[in-house]
Amino acid sequence: MDSGDKDGTGTDTGTTGAGADTRPAGTVSPAGPVIDTDVCVVGAGPAGLALTLMLLRSGVRVALAERSTALRREFHGEVLQPGGQRILDELGVLAAARARGSLALSGFQVRERHRVLLDIDYGRLPAPYDHLLALPQPHLLAELLSACRRLPGFTHLEGHRISALLQQRPGAPCTGAVLKGPDRTPVTVRAAVVVGADGRFSRTRTLAGVDAGRSESFAQDVVWFSLHAPGRATGKVAVHRAGGSAVLVQDSHPDRLRIGWTLPHGGWGALAGRGIEHIRRELTRALPQFADLLHEQPASLADLALLDVFAAHAGEWTRDGLVLVGDSAHTHGPIGAQGINLALQDAAVLHPVLLAALRRGPVTAASLAPYRQRRAAAAAAVHRMQKAQARAMFGTGGGPLARLALAGAAGLVTRTPLGRKITRKVAYGTDPASVRTDLFTTAAVPAP
Repeated sequence: MDSGDKDGTGTDTGTTGAGADTRPAGTVSPAGPVIDTDVCVVGAGPAGLALTLMLLRSGVRVALAERSTALRREFHGEVLQPGGQRILDELGVLAAARARGSLALSGFQVRERHRVLLDIDYGRLPAPYDHLLALPQPHLLAELLSACRRLPGFTHLEGHRISALLQQRPGAPCTGAVLKGPDRTPVTVRAAVVVGADGRFSRTRTLAGVDAGRSESFAQDVVWFSLHAPGRATGKVAVHRAGGSAVLVQDSHPDRLRIGWTLPHGGWGALAGRGIEHIRRELTRALPQFADLLHEQPASLADLALLDVFAAHAGEWTRDGLVLVGDSAHTHGPIGAQGINLALQDAAVLHPVLLAALRRGPVTAASLAPYRQRRAAAAAAVHRMQKAQARAMFGTGGGPLARLALAGAAGLVTRTPLGRKITRKVAYGTDPASVRTDLFTTAAVPAP
């Protein structure tokens, strides 16, 4: 998602005319070409694109700004829970996204050596969403973007970063945004509301002066990489506990295994300093079944990506003319593949709330409040769940008590009716959301 400029300021540093800019700090007037629209969405990730598609189908004009071009960004999450799959299906894009290349995964395991400590079987859920789905994000985003492009009222501002929010004075309602294109030329988008969907390091949130609410809830960082592994698909998402750490292994399209290696927070620097050969040896000890692949992969440190794992809950999600969704509002760890699920559910819940606010006008924090009231509780529930999962799966507790606790959880999940309810809650969350297709006024346009 669009992470925005890195200067950390909340105002545009340019001017709109000759001489010095004498406007009060925090206020920006239109500059450069002006685009008039209903909604300005910043960030073309799952939340931003899904919301854009819902609004376009509801007859709302949307300008979508994304700092990257041709989806040239680094992606980490790609596993879709059933809740997210259902939303994409209701939007009419899931089948086409899957056809671009995907893999169905039967469930989730925690393993220690050759022993399965926990086995969550998604086959116990009702079809057709009775599996996890490994769907590369570029496939998902490309299909969502294609569907948006076929609808009227859509303006796609590719390669544009947000540089300022439009306000008449500090604290006044937001009336749009100033963007900077690939050549740094300012473009003004005037809109009834700006949606910050630009990720965990949201520039929109920073410009609004909203605190990210970061908390160090997890004691791990995750190093991600993938292995070329034809014929070695496992059919599951598995966490392998070994030596006080844990390594996640997941099938990825095409013919790859995606690896997430958990390490103590801040410990990657010293490990990287020992070189790629040492790292491959450490990984081989944790994953002996893939020793042949790890003999030559990853080839260098450049093939590894460090993810700073943290939780965050923004102090404000809504203001007059402004709303945050997905990782911009709440950030979670990678445990349980909840990030994309939450982002899509945020979009589905915000859609009818935003439509009602636009019709009443103007869009205020009060008119957007039902969205935050509903989704803040869901985000907090996922945070609590992930902390519990982290203690069980990624903690240093490798002793008999930890194994006994996991064994008890395994029995609960795999052999009792309560286990089906637990699996469903992981799959759909505490706030299962659906798309309000009854609010659509514009038919989907088939791909040519």
